[in-house]
Amino acid sequence: MKSVADAQAYWIDTLQRSVLFMDIMRKRGNNFLDIIEKGQPPVLTFDYTIIMDGRSLDRPVNHDLALILPEKEGITDPEKRPIVVVDPRAGHGPGIGGSKQDSEIGMALKHGHPVYFILFYPDPEPGQTYGDVKDAQARFVEEVRHRHPKAPEPALIGNCQAGWAVALLSADRPDISGPIVLNGSPLSYWAGVDGKNPMRYRGGLMGGTWMTSLVCDLGNGKFDGANLVMNFENLNPANTFWTKQYTVWANVDTEEKRYLDFEKWWNSYFMMNADEIHFIVKNLFVENRLEQGEVELDKGRKINLKNLQDPVLVFASSGDNITPPQQALNWIAKVYGSVDEIKRCQQVIIYRVHKDIGHLGIFVSGKVAKKEHKEIIEHIDHIDYLPPGLYELVIEEGEKIIEENGEELRLTDYIARFEERDISDILAMDDGFEDEAEFATVAAVSEANDRFYETWLSPWMRIWSNNATAEFLKWMHPMRASRYLFSDKNPFMLPFKTMAPVVRERRMPADTNNIFAAMERQASEQLVTMLNTYREVRDESDGFLFKRIYRNPWLTAAFPSAKPTDAAPVATSPAGMTEAERDTWIDKINKGGIPAGIVRVIVMMAGADHVFDEREFEAAAKIVRESQRFEDMPLAEFKQLAKEQARILQIDEDRALNALRWLLPQQAHRREAYEVAEKISMADFALVDEEKALLERLTSILQIDIEVESPAPVETPSENMAEV
Repeated sequence: MKSVADAQAYWIDTLQRSVLFMDIMRKRGNNFLDIIEKGQPPVLTFDYTIIMDGRSLDRPVNHDLALILPEKEGITDPEKRPIVVVDPRAGHGPGIGGSKQDSEIGMALKHGHPVYFILFYPDPEPGQTYGDVKDAQARFVEEVRHRHPKAPEPALIGNCQAGWAVALLSADRPDISGPIVLNGSPLSYWAGVDGKNPMRYRGGLMGGTWMTSLVCDLGNGKFDGANLVMNFENLNPANTFWTKQYTVWANVDTEEKRYLDFEKWWNSYFMMNADEIHFIVKNLFVENRLEQGEVELDKGRKINLKNLQDPVLVFASSGDNITPPQQALNWIAKVYGSVDEIKRCQQVIIYRVHKDIGHLGIFVSGKVAKKEHKEIIEHIDHIDYLPPGLYELVIEEGEKIIEENGEELRLTDYIARFEERDISDILAMDDGFEDEAEFATVAAVSEANDRFYETWLSPWMRIWSNNATAEFLKWMHPMRASRYLFSDKNPFMLPFKTMAPVVRERRMPADTNNIFAAMERQASEQLVTMLNTYREVRDESDGFLFKRIYRNPWLTAAFPSAKPTDAAPVATSPAGMTEAERDTWIDKINKGGIPAGIVRVIVMMAGADHVFDEREFEAAAKIVRESQRFEDMPLAEFKQLAKEQARILQIDEDRALNALRWLLPQQAHRREAYEVAEKISMADFALVDEEKALLERLTSILQIDIEVESPAPVETPSENMAEV
């Protein structure tokens, strides 16, 4: 009898869920058409006002600069570092960086930063190129700086494909930007683990950029972003064709709002001019010129990522199948080659690799926002003071801070540390660069195919393409048709609109222990397994076919300019600094006086164990705030002093430490420096062996155990240079 009751309950529940599910699909279709009618505005959950209209520039672009308006006035400080968020033009519209309160934008507002957002419109301006967009973004950043003259340089956050755009902008105009954050952003397009990252093979299997040129011709000079979104969906057929919809159908009473909110962004498709998408596909995806320093925006002027002067923070995830960690990080090894070279360039590079979050989760997950994005925003000013080098951002669960010397108790949710790393730590995430060799051949084949298409086929395609045919193909695209066919425009959806309210009033969900409901879930899992198996076989086949084609000796012989041995070179480590460079730094060892000595002690002690803890930053900041020595020193001057002292310690630590005798000539100065060192060493409530040894060494160098009533005689560097 129980099975009969279960069958009856399950049958009623299934019919009701089906009606409600179809009604949700109807609402999705209506939302799709409604958003198009409204001009496809950003999906930001925050209010904003337009500060600059890119369409009014000398070279108009479809981008605007917007100021995000906080819910309450006064919670942002105009003298704090402005945050500029840039969303990707990867088929979708803007807003993913602020689609929730718990997001990058939300975290920045909570920390009091003025927040700006670079948004864009569905259609590009006539004749718009990527160079025009980059110049407009530079104008926007200049405007942000103008609006906050007392604040540090703006920090730029680039999401997904906006990451490479931010990197290009900052490398081209290092004078206007501050630290940059690259979230899920590919900069090394050929990189990936053999057999695991199939998306990088697609361009080669399609013959390169000619297919992009064809799509643009069919679009009458425009590229439809729906094609990019469809490519993303095809990466995971189980989720696209089953799991996403089944989750809504199985949980129809609770999933409606979440699903419809996400689909508002996912179903907004934006266009690009042919020149824009061709520049991106050719220079980045196919020829990988960004990490090679070969991207040209103006004829004869190449942009090299070594031109980056401000700290770079890369956030990637091992669970990201669109931008795997190798594509987000390998450029560091390719551009610099060694940590010594990073230090020589006085660059700070930080990375954070999440264990398993997916690509979209990097931007939309509330948990990620409240952990990674919160900590990144919270320490965006601290990273300016890190010594040059490569670091990993490590985030651990927080702890209770014990009250000491009358200071307030506080409970931290997370504690961030910046731990020194080597290039080998990045290379360990990859399986070598040998599998990138074929991509040099892909680039050569792509160039030939595109040249053939542009010469012989494109003129004919352009003859038959016009606005009418382009509009017809646009609305017949599967990504659009699958939405509007379920809207109220379809009369067959009317019954679901009528029945849905009645079903909700008389809803009779089946119990979770219903035997037929359990069978349904099991069948769903089996279908997901089948689709995942199909995906794995497809991806393995793509990889196999790609290698069979592009490792063919006849093909490589046909394109001798693309030698596999020359593909994906790693930057060679420099032989070392020139004597002139070293002499310049050595000459600064004994200069700077007491302020330089105190700052040198701070930097030295904070990095004694090769780990920079956030509590050490806070202790150092408190020391500087309370010291009269630094109260009249401009922030930029103090920042430069800190960078110089860090680099001096890297050049010759022994000389730098011994030189403290001349920088701190009096006993009072030396005791002050030693007290500073103690405060820094105990900031994290743990005195490690390296810190203990350094304190003992300081005691010996500064001779603070000797009581001196009058100022100690100042020894001259010329008399004791050999000792230093």
